[in-house]
Amino acid sequence: MTRVRNPATGEVVDLVPETTVAQADAAIGRAAAASESWRAVDPADRARLLRRFAAVVDAHLEELAQVEVRTAGHTVGNARWEAGNVRDVLDYYAGAPQRLTGRQIPVAGGLDVTFHEPLGVVGVIVPWNFPMPVAAWGFAPALAAGNTVVCKPAELTPLTALRLAELGREAGLPQDVFTVLPGRGDVVGERFVTHPAVRKICFTGSTEVGTRIMAGAAAGVKRLTLELGGKSANVIFADADLEKAAATAPYAVFDNAGQDCCARSRILVQRSVYDRFLELLEPAVRALRVEDPARESAEMGPLISAGQRDRVAGYVDGARIAFTGSRPDGPGFWYAPTVLLADSPADRHWREEIFGPVVSVLPFDDEAEAIRLANGTEYGLSGSIWTRDVGRALRVARAVEAGNLSVNSHSSVRYWTPFGGMKRSGLGRELGPDALHAFTDVKNVFVATDD
Repeated sequence: MTRVRNPATGEVVDLVPETTVAQADAAIGRAAAASESWRAVDPADRARLLRRFAAVVDAHLEELAQVEVRTAGHTVGNARWEAGNVRDVLDYYAGAPQRLTGRQIPVAGGLDVTFHEPLGVVGVIVPWNFPMPVAAWGFAPALAAGNTVVCKPAELTPLTALRLAELGREAGLPQDVFTVLPGRGDVVGERFVTHPAVRKICFTGSTEVGTRIMAGAAAGVKRLTLELGGKSANVIFADADLEKAAATAPYAVFDNAGQDCCARSRILVQRSVYDRFLELLEPAVRALRVEDPARESAEMGPLISAGQRDRVAGYVDGARIAFTGSRPDGPGFWYAPTVLLADSPADRHWREEIFGPVVSVLPFDDEAEAIRLANGTEYGLSGSIWTRDVGRALRVARAVEAGNLSVNSHSSVRYWTPFGGMKRSGLGRELGPDALHAFTDVKNVFVATDD
């Protein structure tokens, strides 16, 4: 049994049975059998089922959000957005089955056409930091393309995925088309990697685990979508709106207690405005409301576990602390928002993904140095650029090696635009129109018309 805890109190809120290897094999086998009939469902009917699934999720938004508050420590405002994102992603991909068109390619002597064929069974491995939306980013386009899905939620946060599977069945999804298998990564996740019937894996998590999955998937030539670690840069030039940049910077890194691969956890500030920016940043950090995530006013909740709290603290010990925010006293896995001053890019807290409410600040002199510092990491997921100079914004955006960038904002993820990383931050793209074809194989068919 897995103990599911409330991160705000440390109390056990549920016990969830762990799937065994034999149970995983049986579920994958049933999903493989179901894939034959699911791929044959009329595209209009498949679209109708996904729209109905979205409507059922919409009717249970508050229930799903409250589960996320209790088990993931997300603020209730964020949790409602996340449940709504599941609904929206399902709605978006409900339009896909009837638009999954191939091409007619001119050839001599006949007709040449392409088809997008579903892969079969898709394994979706979900992290604990965003349990609801990340699950939907995998299962919604996979189902729309005609695949069946087996989903493994993180051990710490399995309840919303289990509930989504129930809601899918309530909406009318056929048996074994979408199955959630809670359990250990080295048991269930590993079986997704090694089972021959699983033709694609979507994994969101650490780069370390992602590289192991990639290596294991090679033996079966499995398709992969990997969304891995990040150490994103927030680059602030001297001509930027410093007040707005400083006021929004805390939300770009401390949202979800910093447990976000897109967190702008490195702030690069042009040297001439470095001191002024820190003066503006301090009151913004101290004003961040870190409190019981169930409260409507909460802006940041706890970390997911005691182990994660200790890991974060290990990066702060011995570092130069500029200032910190507040945190509640008492039980729970709380950590105060913390701003560190980096002495050089070699500092551990500057280089490594902390995955907590800690941000490092470092000055730069010119555009070239800003680009060099922003790219001086193995990661390339996200980032922000603050400047009033449109030419500079475009130059830097093209030069920074990251899959998702924002200018004068911190937006990273919209369900109708592609999302994914460069370098060791991942492989492939989720969301938007790009994701759908990643769940299909292109089949080319030539029909001879000459006698």
